[in-house]
Amino acid sequence: MRETRADTVQAVVLAVVLHLVLFGLMFIGLWWTRAPETVSAAGSPVEAKLVDANALSAAMRQTLSERPDPVPLPEPEPEPEPEPVAPLPQPEPEPRPQDAPAPPQQAPQESIPEPDPVEQDEVVAEPTPTPAEENARLQEEKRRQEQIDLTERKRQEEAEQKRRRAEQQAERERKLAEIRSEREKAERERKLLEQKARQLAEAREAADTATGSASPPPGNQGDDTGLRARYAAALTEAIRAKWTRPETVPIGARCTLVIRQLPGGEVMSVDVGNPCSYDEQGRRSIEAAVLKAQPLPYSGFEKVFARELRLNFVAQD
Repeated sequence: MRETRADTVQAVVLAVVLHLVLFGLMFIGLWWTRAPETVSAAGSPVEAKLVDANALSAAMRQTLSERPDPVPLPEPEPEPEPEPVAPLPQPEPEPRPQDAPAPPQQAPQESIPEPDPVEQDEVVAEPTPTPAEENARLQEEKRRQEQIDLTERKRQEEAEQKRRRAEQQAERERKLAEIRSEREKAERERKLLEQKARQLAEAREAADTATGSASPPPGNQGDDTGLRARYAAALTEAIRAKWTRPETVPIGARCTLVIRQLPGGEVMSVDVGNPCSYDEQGRRSIEAAVLKAQPLPYSGFEKVFARELRLNFVAQD
């Protein structure tokens, strides 16, 4: 008969089951023969010795013979009769909704939270400060408060000093502004006096010209007085074409111009001479007009040309 694979598997399974049964029997035998656990009672063990009564002394035997009779146990007291129990209170009828003093509670009452054991441990574990530690803590708080007060006083003092410096600076600026205002006022008065003086000089010059006592216009020592007059008129017209009369310069006001030029009419410099009745604005405007008018008239006036000449300019529109 040929052995199959199923037969081999069956034999292996039966062998495993047999071994398991044997191990179980061994475990039950060990458990059955295990000694009972000894009970450990509290206190010291009780010791006793057997003594022969004949070996005792006469005094001991007499003492044993005179032992008092055992005290009889007291009889138990009779139990009292139970008192009559009052009847249980009958439940009151549930009030109707309209008669109920308060609405019935719908939600259950919230449970009281249990205290946190961690926080309790921390509170219990914290040592109680001793009087010395408490005194030290109070001293430290007092010192800290004094430091805070000192810092606050310093801050207030610094703020007060800044405020005082700002007031002093404002006072200085106010005084400087007053001084500048007084200087500007004095300068205006001085210019006004100079303008009045120039106007008086021009008035005297106009009076002299009217009487024929005015000096002839400057030239270069030539003989052609007509050519010099036309040259002065050409210069005046060229400058007047580039000049815008300020409102502070009245019509007919005169001013002497000192012009330095090169052949061809290129202006090197121009200055306001005396007499001149123009104010500061008028003087600057006439000097700018001379520079704008260059090159000044030159062709045809070569005979009477001068590198430096004085021109009497009359203000007109």
